Amino acid sequence: MRHLLLLLFAIGCEDATEPALETVPSVELERYLGTWYEIANYPQRFQEGCTATTANYSLGDDGDIVVENRCRLDGLDGPEDVAIGRARVVDTETNAKLEVSFFGPFWGDYWVIDLGQDYEYAVVGHPGREYLWILSRTPTMDDAVYEGILERLTEQSYDTSLLVRTLQP
Repeated sequence: MRHLLLLLFAIGCEDATEPALETVPSVELERYLGTWYEIANYPQRFQEGCTATTANYSLGDDGDIVVENRCRLDGLDGPEDVAIGRARVVDTETNAKLEVSFFGPFWGDYWVIDLGQDYEYAVVGHPGREYLWILSRTPTMDDAVYEGILERLTEQSYDTSLLVRTLQP
């Protein structure tokens, strides 16, 4: 029990030396909806073996956002894995801070921290910097755009050496 309490305490504590994570000034949800291709991510156990990863966001009947994540397991020709979740806006002033749930009552922070002027790319992070996804409207991203994103992530105290590129068809 003591180990569990220490673990929960450690998860709840953010590094006080890091500046607060900044989101984009605003997100137009209607423009954000649709399909995104994952370009790179911080590897997570729940995405192990995923390639050709996409996320599709649509408006649900209840006002929440329906999240449909798809990937191919262990290669571009592997079996498809689908996870359906939901997202809700927690900062209605900017729409840049959301929470996502794939497991019942458990919600995780989903913050839009970089966004292309024409919504051609998005970068999603977590205030504790444990999660990071670079998304694009197309399966590939121009190298100069990617490098610019990496520079801005470094300014936000992200360790970009942890990013892994996602194989897309």
